[in-house]
Amino acid sequence: MKDTDPHITRITETAPVATNTHGGRAKCLQRLVRLSLPVPLTVALSFRAVNDIAEGRLPSMADLLEPFGEHPLLCVRPSSEDPDWGGPSAVLNIGMNDATHARLSAQIGEEAATALYKSFVRTYSVHVERLDPDMFEDLPPSGPEALALSLRAYREETEEEFPQDPAVQLAAVLKSMARAWRGTTARLLRQAKGAPADAGLGLVVQEMALGLGKDGECGSGVMQLVSSTSGKPRITGRYLSQSQHREALREGSRALYLARDERGPSLQELAPEAYDRLVEYCQLMRFRLREEMQAEFTIENGNVHVLDALRVSRSPRAALRIAVALAQDGVIPRDEALCRVESRALNEMLHHQIDPEAPRDVLATGIAASPGAATGKLVFSAAAAQAGKARGEATVLVRRETGPEDIRGMHAAVAVVTERGGMTSHAAVIGRGLGLPSVVGCSELSFDVKKERLRARDGRMLKAGDIVTVDGSSGDILAGAAPLIEAAHDEAFQAMMAWAWEYCDIGIRANADTPADAEVARRFDAQGIGLCRTEHMFFDAGRLTVMREMIFADVAADRRAVLDRLLPMQRADFIELFRIMQGKPVCIRLFDPPLHEFLPSDRAGLRELAEALSLPLSDVTRRVEALSEYNPMLGMRGVRLGITMPEIYEMQARAIFEATVEASREGDPVVAEIMIPLVSAKREVEMVKTRVDAVAAAVRNETGRDFTYRLGVMVETPRAALKAGDIAPHAAFLSFGTNDLTQMTYGLSRDDAGKFMSDYVKQGVFPEDPFHTLDTDGVGELLMIGAERGRAARPDLILSICGEHGGNAESIAFCRSAGFDYVSCSPFRVPVARLAAAQARIRPTLPPRAFKTS
Repeated sequence: MKDTDPHITRITETAPVATNTHGGRAKCLQRLVRLSLPVPLTVALSFRAVNDIAEGRLPSMADLLEPFGEHPLLCVRPSSEDPDWGGPSAVLNIGMNDATHARLSAQIGEEAATALYKSFVRTYSVHVERLDPDMFEDLPPSGPEALALSLRAYREETEEEFPQDPAVQLAAVLKSMARAWRGTTARLLRQAKGAPADAGLGLVVQEMALGLGKDGECGSGVMQLVSSTSGKPRITGRYLSQSQHREALREGSRALYLARDERGPSLQELAPEAYDRLVEYCQLMRFRLREEMQAEFTIENGNVHVLDALRVSRSPRAALRIAVALAQDGVIPRDEALCRVESRALNEMLHHQIDPEAPRDVLATGIAASPGAATGKLVFSAAAAQAGKARGEATVLVRRETGPEDIRGMHAAVAVVTERGGMTSHAAVIGRGLGLPSVVGCSELSFDVKKERLRARDGRMLKAGDIVTVDGSSGDILAGAAPLIEAAHDEAFQAMMAWAWEYCDIGIRANADTPADAEVARRFDAQGIGLCRTEHMFFDAGRLTVMREMIFADVAADRRAVLDRLLPMQRADFIELFRIMQGKPVCIRLFDPPLHEFLPSDRAGLRELAEALSLPLSDVTRRVEALSEYNPMLGMRGVRLGITMPEIYEMQARAIFEATVEASREGDPVVAEIMIPLVSAKREVEMVKTRVDAVAAAVRNETGRDFTYRLGVMVETPRAALKAGDIAPHAAFLSFGTNDLTQMTYGLSRDDAGKFMSDYVKQGVFPEDPFHTLDTDGVGELLMIGAERGRAARPDLILSICGEHGGNAESIAFCRSAGFDYVSCSPFRVPVARLAAAQARIRPTLPPRAFKTS
């Protein structure tokens, strides 16, 4: 065999080995060789060589075995291009036969040699020859008899003796692993992890370092320098004397700790010199391979061998801390550290999470709509959630689907579960805005809201007061109280966010409806509020009755009289928002939802409303029925309501301008942004603008104070995007509401699409859920048309998106390329958006190897 053969080559410092031809494991082993680490002799087979083997074209076994000498004892491991794609299991101790058993019996003892031989016979039978493992079930676990019976079982099943020729054994192993990679199950599994359909497999044939012997310390284990859970420096792993491969990690093994540990004996105490060398090797790998690595090692008669090294597995918080530490230690530059962390993984760091090592008693699984985890007692109404909070109890609000009337309960609860809905349903959007763990579309639970009961998929019945844990990151509902890990806003997180700002070249604002939302936005350093949905301010118990009085007023004068009572409440809300944001822009969307959302639908609620308004129940019922619409989300809402009932927008404009004057007295000057929702025609903007300008002039005259403001349009209808050239001259900004724009473009209900969307994605109808990831081809084209036509008519036009897509990495990359000025997202997604924006700018400048180490 020639070391220069590009397809079957001994791994040396200069051998022609590459990740895209031989796989990540082969390339990593070459890097370890270049570091002069004690790596056993290894031969790499390329993707092409393995493909030839799968098709029956085997290389010369004599040539392949020649480097390993007269009595080879080998291991074969898979080497795929990406370690996450997996591969067939490693096969150890190839070359084990009667002669090798006799030779090893003299070296390491007959008991150990017999155990090796017996183990290899069973592995070869089951994983190479594909024989039924049941043939070994009733055999003794160890000893000469176990070996003899195993060999006999093989002979009886195959009608031939167990192969004694190492070349025959190796050839069979190589064929088995090559063909396993091509199997349907293996292909589907790796494609689910993002591997291309034609992904290749390499194999590495390595000389065994036994980890067994009697002349000194022998064993095997793994070592890494950081915790996979926290990312903090800590030597972790296990070591087991008289063992091979990863036996030390098996549950129930009597493995030792590595560093001294009060919980039990350690390798550092047992073999301090070997321990020190391993630490030195891991530190060298960290510096030279520019990554935290887990070393698989064997100690053979006191001598250390490094068999393999893998990128340390890590939780999202560990990934961030590792990347920051590598940058702070000068191992990698900051821009590369920023790209080592998945932006969406930050979601998990910003909230409590279930301990990944804890057992999970899963009752049901739905759509993971808002990340984080929380434990509480089940409640079935907003009132019950508020009552629970008043008693100091954590509650989980369960609803078929939430509506605006449930917002008070959502504020009081620690988590929300709904039977219906998708990623942009009411519960999902509000949950993300509040940082509230939410699972929606949980059809695996049978909801009986009237009797306040849930039936789990396994038949268990849950009632009000029962404790559950909601995992909004995975979509799981767990029975009982699961152990939680605190949110991570530590120094590493702060450092990464500071670095992200250095590269972020698009504005990041937050959607914030209340002072509490604004406080979160400020804490995460949002550059302003990109969407304040004013209707959420009216659902407070003290305001809801007044709002209902306004709805029941028959004439404009009566509505104005009621709105005069709401005016100081709105003004106080806006003053507080402006003060919290300290001069940063605040974009306030005028009233948007249909009026029926503020009215009860059940008879008990109608009766309470009749009592509150001192009206006959029949009058209340008739009025509620008159306001009902076949499709309210496409009916009397948004600007349509503002034009037919202009006193509503006039009151809001006055509240905004009076708050602007008041907040500017004490702090930085406020420049309010007023946004008109659901526009589809230029004339709508002209009519609202005339009234808003008139209110502004009146407030200036009354207060004697001047102020500025910007009036803009929320582009939620396809027509508004298409007619942006007509609308732009009357608007300082266009903010694309991608939730409704996607809904109208597709003709899909975002609340109901969850019922079939997963099937659509699986069958390739849509590449992704368009409510989760912006459809850059369809909806994105409308954004591009609106942007181009709008700026052609008004070059200084400000462009943004303020739907839930604003926190999505792919959507942010699209907005950067389209020349948008900022994105706005839920407050808890501001760090996610900031990191995604920085990465979108950095990634084209970095080599691929910067993002992942084999």
